[in-house]
Amino acid sequence: MTFRYPNGKLYQPKKISTTPHLKQQVYSNRGMTLEEDLNESNKYYLEKQIAVIHKKPTPIQIVNVDFPKRSAAVIKEAYFKQASTTDYNGIYKGRYIDFEAKETRNKTALPLQNFHQHQIDHMRAVVEQQGICFVILRFAAVDEIYLLEAVHLLQFWERQLQGGRKSIAKNEIEALGHIISIGMAPRIDYVKVIDKLYYQ
Repeated sequence: MTFRYPNGKLYQPKKISTTPHLKQQVYSNRGMTLEEDLNESNKYYLEKQIAVIHKKPTPIQIVNVDFPKRSAAVIKEAYFKQASTTDYNGIYKGRYIDFEAKETRNKTALPLQNFHQHQIDHMRAVVEQQGICFVILRFAAVDEIYLLEAVHLLQFWERQLQGGRKSIAKNEIEALGHIISIGMAPRIDYVKVIDKLYYQ
């Protein structure tokens, strides 16, 4: 089955190696992607009735379907119907939550090319409506996770548009963001940071 972006570009998912050596290496790095960790955390929040936060589904347009037999249909080709906004949204303590998750192997900065203008516009709109909006960033090489409020991301985006640097330095994220420790249940307890920022 093939998926295409709205611009027609072919979507290619990340390939995961199945060799034993690489499996061991990934396992030593906790074996989870940022998205998987967040999904597990959100599942924990939901089960414990702490928050209701879900990953947003990406709508697709199916264009080619095979019917090998009456009881089964196989999607052969599909397109992403629209550009996505942010990764997650939901509600916590009566407030709307909306955030993006980004992972980088860069040790010293987060390239702003990881974001798109429509995502920035969406986050700005959420902030203007008093929603709680932020980015969760993982520096994979050092296994550090930060919560950076959208207001700061918007400032870095504007700096870039005015000819400034095209990335956010890690020391800027350390100064303005909030480190999130990795635990077991939940894996990434970002709600603890939200409590400090908005409920104290």
